[in-house]
Amino acid sequence: MSEENISRLQIEGKEIILIGTAHVSKNSAEQVKEVIEREQPDSVCIELDEQRYKSITEGNKWKDTDIFQIIKNGKSSLLLMNLAISSFQKRMANQFGINPGQEMIQGIESAKETGANLVLADRNIQTTFSRIWRGIGLKGKAMLLTQVIASIFTKETITEEELEKMKNQDMIDSMLQEFTESFPRLKTPLIDERDQYLAQKIKEAPGEKIVAVLGAAHVPGIKEQIKKNHDLGLLTKLPPKSKIPRLIGWSIPILIIALIVYTFMTNAEAGVAQVISWVLWNGSLSALGTLLAFGHPLAVVTAFIAAPITSLEPFLAAGWFAGFVQAAFKRPNVRDFESLTEDVHSLKGFWNNKVTRVLLVVIFANIGSSIGTFVGGADVIRLFIEHL
Repeated sequence: MSEENISRLQIEGKEIILIGTAHVSKNSAEQVKEVIEREQPDSVCIELDEQRYKSITEGNKWKDTDIFQIIKNGKSSLLLMNLAISSFQKRMANQFGINPGQEMIQGIESAKETGANLVLADRNIQTTFSRIWRGIGLKGKAMLLTQVIASIFTKETITEEELEKMKNQDMIDSMLQEFTESFPRLKTPLIDERDQYLAQKIKEAPGEKIVAVLGAAHVPGIKEQIKKNHDLGLLTKLPPKSKIPRLIGWSIPILIIALIVYTFMTNAEAGVAQVISWVLWNGSLSALGTLLAFGHPLAVVTAFIAAPITSLEPFLAAGWFAGFVQAAFKRPNVRDFESLTEDVHSLKGFWNNKVTRVLLVVIFANIGSSIGTFVGGADVIRLFIEHL
């Protein structure tokens, strides 16, 4: 088999063999198997993190995971990205009979067969996306969410030209190519930092002979970065959150509360009217949104109770609470989530899918609460001015 995708390096007394694979090529898995069996390395490094490794090796367990627990444990972003990647891979499998990531599975199997240490060399995907998320601003966040969600629901076919291009791209980068073109600086956390992280993990792998199974797009960067030492702690550290959204988020509820308190001090009857207006507009419109989503009756009640409170706390949302209640009584699992690509193409499937129902409850409850905040806030201000 051709050696053109293989690079041999001598670093700090170690022989390091980089296999530049194509994530959507059938031949790459065969090459990985051949190289590992021939070289008998001490360690095999693969371009996966712990979470993606588990999703590959424990696929059936992942399907049976309770989404309610995923949301509760703060892993909803991982679920969303896994769904996007799964949808992306499913389309390629249906079109070309290719199972993306097969070369990584082969690396895992060959490491076990040869008795080599298996090293998960990539950075945690949530860390990568967190570093991206905090560097793109409000517009960028909206674009990223739109693109990820669109990649889940799209039915577009992949052209032969796009397939050939993917053979030389990182899987995550190929999914977000359009987005990175709009935000060129994101190449740093998406590619450059991962090159540094991968290079350091490969260099630190135990033994004197190391084989690393990598997407071809990372090989040039790793060959350069492996000559340097990199601080893994620094590469996994999350940048501090901006204080501006927090200040803006708190200014509105503080204004509303201040107006109500001042009105109470000067005219208790008007203050009571303000509170009633705030509660009714927020609660009723959020409950109405939940009702339009055909939410569970207790989810409707939850939205009504939560909305007037969460509207005064910028980092909480009525839809979260209504969604949790909906999920508690109509718990979906990831199997429901994976069927979304089929279900969303029929009205019946869209409304009957348990995951879609939870998402509708969350979205509609939040929309209702947001409208209620503006209407209720305007009425609070009106009553304040009338009773000055």
